[in-house]
Amino acid sequence: MKIKDIVLTLIIGIIIGAFFGTLFNFIFYKEKSENELIKEFYLTENAVYVSPHSLRVKMDKGINDYILVDLRSKEEYEKSHIVGAINIPAYSDPTTPDYENVERIVNAFSALPKDKDIIVYCYSVPCMTGRKIGKILAENGIYVKHLGIGWNEWKYYWNLWNHDWEWNITNPEEYIAKGSEAGMPKVKNINQSVCGPYGGC
Repeated sequence: MKIKDIVLTLIIGIIIGAFFGTLFNFIFYKEKSENELIKEFYLTENAVYVSPHSLRVKMDKGINDYILVDLRSKEEYEKSHIVGAINIPAYSDPTTPDYENVERIVNAFSALPKDKDIIVYCYSVPCMTGRKIGKILAENGIYVKHLGIGWNEWKYYWNLWNHDWEWNITNPEEYIAKGSEAGMPKVKNINQSVCGPYGGC
């Protein structure tokens, strides 16, 4: 085979390879439009995040189609926690993360009932603990939701996430429990004054 034929074969091979490479990339790795990205963002947000207000209303109505999990340390949980929450600590003490103890965490979540949404929370809105544990669990086939706020917002910033007309008709202390037991939310007599000036909850 002459050098000219070898060079020609190489050039043709490169052109064909580039063509099929571009075609493959276009079919399988098509860049998403801005609208597609926005849609994916909201689908993800709605699938993962749980409104603390909606959770509080479920407590008031006695709806228990969820399991709330406090990821803080055992000591912090026993000091006080959201009423009804169980504790699966992601911290061995208040200052030491225990994320590497994957087997313990996965086993604890695996033992929870499968017919309810599992909602996790940690310290605050920017706290990464819930996200890290959620990732670990997803990698092990367990899917949890994330409370839109953390313990600090639940306890100290009640007015931040409840409607202003609810500030005087709800008592934040009724939604907090102490000790090693989860506690039980107090079912309210739901009426117009609790459901708001425009009706509905």
